Amino acid sequence: MRSLFFLLLLLPFSLAAETVTKYVNPFIGTSNFGATHPGAQFPHGMASVVPFNVAFKAGQENKFEKDEAWNSRSYVHDNKYLTGFSHVNLSGVGCPDLGSILLMPTSGALELDAEKYGSSYSNEQASPGYYRNTLDKYDIDVEVSSTLRTGISRYTFAKGQSQILLNLGLGLTNETGGMLKVVSNNEVEGFKMVGTFCYHSEDVRPVYFVAKLSKTAKSSGAWKKMPKYKGVEAQWIGYNGTYKPYKNYYQEIAGDDIGAYFQFDTEAQEQIEITVGISYVSIDNARANLNAEQPNFDFEHTKKAAQQKWQELLNRVQVSGSTDNKTLFYSALYHTLIHPNIIQDVNGDYPLMSQAGIGNTKGKNRYSVYSLWDTNRNLHPLLSLLYPEIQSEMVNTMVDMAKESGWLPKWELLGMETQVMVGDPATAVIADTYLRGIQDFDVDSAYQYVKKSALTTENNLLRPENKQYRELGYVPIDGEDKWGGTVSTSLEYYIADWNLAQLAKALGHQADYRSFLKRSMGYKKLFDPSTGMLRPKHINGDWFSPYDPQLGRNFEPAPGYIEGNAWNYRFYVPHDINGLISLLGGNKEFIKQLALTFSSDNFDMANEPDITYPFLFNYVKGEEWRSQEKVAELINKHFHNTPGGIPGNDDAGTLSAWLVFSMMGIYPVAPGDMNYAIVSPSFDQVSIELNPDYYKGKRLEIKSEFKSVDDKFISSMTFNNQSIDAYFISHDLLTSGGVLKFSLSDSANK
Repeated sequence: MRSLFFLLLLLPFSLAAETVTKYVNPFIGTSNFGATHPGAQFPHGMASVVPFNVAFKAGQENKFEKDEAWNSRSYVHDNKYLTGFSHVNLSGVGCPDLGSILLMPTSGALELDAEKYGSSYSNEQASPGYYRNTLDKYDIDVEVSSTLRTGISRYTFAKGQSQILLNLGLGLTNETGGMLKVVSNNEVEGFKMVGTFCYHSEDVRPVYFVAKLSKTAKSSGAWKKMPKYKGVEAQWIGYNGTYKPYKNYYQEIAGDDIGAYFQFDTEAQEQIEITVGISYVSIDNARANLNAEQPNFDFEHTKKAAQQKWQELLNRVQVSGSTDNKTLFYSALYHTLIHPNIIQDVNGDYPLMSQAGIGNTKGKNRYSVYSLWDTNRNLHPLLSLLYPEIQSEMVNTMVDMAKESGWLPKWELLGMETQVMVGDPATAVIADTYLRGIQDFDVDSAYQYVKKSALTTENNLLRPENKQYRELGYVPIDGEDKWGGTVSTSLEYYIADWNLAQLAKALGHQADYRSFLKRSMGYKKLFDPSTGMLRPKHINGDWFSPYDPQLGRNFEPAPGYIEGNAWNYRFYVPHDINGLISLLGGNKEFIKQLALTFSSDNFDMANEPDITYPFLFNYVKGEEWRSQEKVAELINKHFHNTPGGIPGNDDAGTLSAWLVFSMMGIYPVAPGDMNYAIVSPSFDQVSIELNPDYYKGKRLEIKSEFKSVDDKFISSMTFNNQSIDAYFISHDLLTSGGVLKFSLSDSANK
């Protein structure tokens, strides 16, 4: 909990500060598979209101037809046919789920088929906490905003008959079942089943809702899509694949593809607001969330509160530079503050981890959506630096999850472990957070759980290959069909073991430190001198053959590797780059091969294991200029102020975190390593308000002296007027406060 002193410290500065939210473009990442959305999102909010436009696509002659290629996105900027506004959503993830509880305003005759009632739209606008558009088919203006646990929509209708539809059948989740009850002509409640993330059939739970309308409808009811059967009698009773409405006398319905409708006679420019409360515990809790956070219909108040909260958090960092760079920076910072998001209700209730039952936080925040394979690399270190009080809450949640389920999370969603991706990333997050000075969590229990994942050889939820890994020092290719990505998995385990060693050392467990440090060096067993690659190996020690290091560069299956090829993983030992340099034959050969990774087009900016590679030139004296040049080049090439302005899936904010760090001129090369690699900042000045509950300093400033816009190379550096020769700087030094100052020029300092 932040101290009163910290709040007072921020207050006068915030009042005089620039409104940085104006630089956020929520449309960045909504194309090019970025999988972000432009909807109304509260920071770390459980609810969000997002335009849902991926159910249908334009076919020939602009006829909209079923889009069978639904993926992980509720919204794609290239699509222009909207079928509603979803209230539970994910941002920047690679598998489909949520995108559920859709509201849609219409006018004219009642239509319940989404393909027919959907509409193209125009006049889109989005900013933190707010989204609007105009539904062309109906000339209805739609505005949406949200709180932590609720959404609000404001519809401006034309004159005539109008409807508000609630569709529980549409969504990204693979589940279609649900229940709803039309409580009255201005209220509906129920739940929708969600889950099966990445098609894991066992991961299912309900999301509950209560929706209230500011105007009482003249008529309301429910509907159900009837299954298709052959025969005259089947059609006579309605089983013909159509949508069958049930009016007021039929108030409650359950099953697949169901919904509710409310009909009105509206005047021109008449506005109706509808609020929706969300809970993963119960309908009663959804109603309590709604009553607590939106007791009245006040769209402007809700919108303003969301905007103020975003300003408060984004303003923790102030930058001085071009408008374009500010837009890239604050939009990226915005995306890093969406997931993980809170899951507890206003009364503290939340679904227990990996089991039935309800827990209570007793006033704390409980988080969900831990895409740790991605976010352990930079997002959690970024939160530790800028928002340590939030990172503390997230780590406390992780430890509580382990106490409930017996295991730390890996890829957790809504209290369910999806087991997506490989490795043991929670260990890296726990160790990195503790070493950065955020230690107000049960570290003794956390230490026992990370050791459990490292030592258990049977039925290991986090490390299913651990028996072979412990026996051989690597995961053998012989189990590829069962495990997948054996080299990738092994490399993740080495990083986890190295982090465990660093945590053991910090806690005074010297024997554990030596043991896990030794295990972390096992990557050398996978180094093949004949190719210079980290190569799959059999149980008997033989190399896997035939072997093509290029295989997998287009995401085709590549034995030994997950989401990439051997080049993408070639330097993926960030905890021991100096050891890898020796294996490759020294500094000269290391630089040659690292540069070749980029020149041969084997670097993938959207692939997490290699996003640290641009900073590795810093490990060789005299070659640091290459990192400065490469990072600037990648920023200019891959990040821009357009819907396609993220170079692929944002992975719950990971690529955005890369950009935030890179533009500030510092980057955490490996979790658990408390040194940041230094590159040229993108701004004249960066000012970070440090939280004194965790750090010694009050403010960190990063200043750059440019002679021209072409200056991108560091000619000299100082910290608090003391010269810096190495191109790394420690976390402890930066968080002690002061000024990191750069002199930049247009020529490389070799």
